Amino acid sequence: MEEAERTQVEEQVALARGVSGEVARAVVGMEEELAHCLMAVAAGGHVLLEGPPGVAKTLLVRSLAAALGGTYGRIQFTPDLMPADVTGTSVFRSGEGSFRFQPGPVFAHVLLCDEINRAPAKTQAALLESMQEGSVTVDGVRHDLPVPHTVFATMNPLEHEGTYPLPEAQLDRFLFKVLVAYPDEVVEARLLETVHDRPSYASPRELGVEAVCDPARVGELRAVVRAVEVREDLPAYVVRLLRATREDPSLLLGASPRAGVMLLAAAKACAVFGGRAFVTPDDIKRVALPALRHRVLLDPAEEIEGGTTDDVLTRILDTQEVPR
Repeated sequence: MEEAERTQVEEQVALARGVSGEVARAVVGMEEELAHCLMAVAAGGHVLLEGPPGVAKTLLVRSLAAALGGTYGRIQFTPDLMPADVTGTSVFRSGEGSFRFQPGPVFAHVLLCDEINRAPAKTQAALLESMQEGSVTVDGVRHDLPVPHTVFATMNPLEHEGTYPLPEAQLDRFLFKVLVAYPDEVVEARLLETVHDRPSYASPRELGVEAVCDPARVGELRAVVRAVEVREDLPAYVVRLLRATREDPSLLLGASPRAGVMLLAAAKACAVFGGRAFVTPDDIKRVALPALRHRVLLDPAEEIEGGTTDDVLTRILDTQEVPR
């Protein structure tokens, strides 16, 4: 690694540590979940956080947004939410005698879509253009979103009452699906020790979280990630993983070529936060589960037997030959 590359990578590692330290002022534990969120930001992707109510999914995103700086928007998804409530709408100004576009909450550097699977597919689809193209089109007019634009969506497991399944096209827009489980006993005890005397509605700012980043620095981070070297044998390794998901009898739907693009982008971000300007097979394996678990479909027969998507993906990762 050249000296300039080493310096750039070290700066981004320091930035990630600074952001993580700020988030830790408000959030107890969740280090792995936060690491994946930061990788997604660095890779220019979006994150879907799935877990039961009360495990701090929303607080994690709010705290991360506060540490990253820039503008922040939040949408509480409900069954009666309309697409215009997300993207914005044209409002008639009587004084001007014309319509003017009123931007919706999607116009933010960091957007939290809280309980995204409590709104029907029509409203969820309002995010497709913004997540893929960084813009929204209203009344035939394209409006660019702030750069960078990152969506964090939280959702409850589908078996919870009042939830709707996300369309496959919506799921595919997320770089990672991060599973947020109940904390272990030690972390939960530390959580109670830490938060019992906090104000009930304290914001991340009130809990001491400060912005240690800004949109321009996020742009610099993404430029460093894009420049990470990918060994010539690693794309073939990713393709073997993808093809294995398509051929595994436990999966009805395998991973698409876009999944491979996303997986490699995430591995490059993982490499940077590991202090390297080149990707290793271990980087790919570390991000494979969150990058692929929502892009494949488990056979119902396998699910009845107690199998999970992660079990199948882990088996594939363990059996495919790893480049040396």
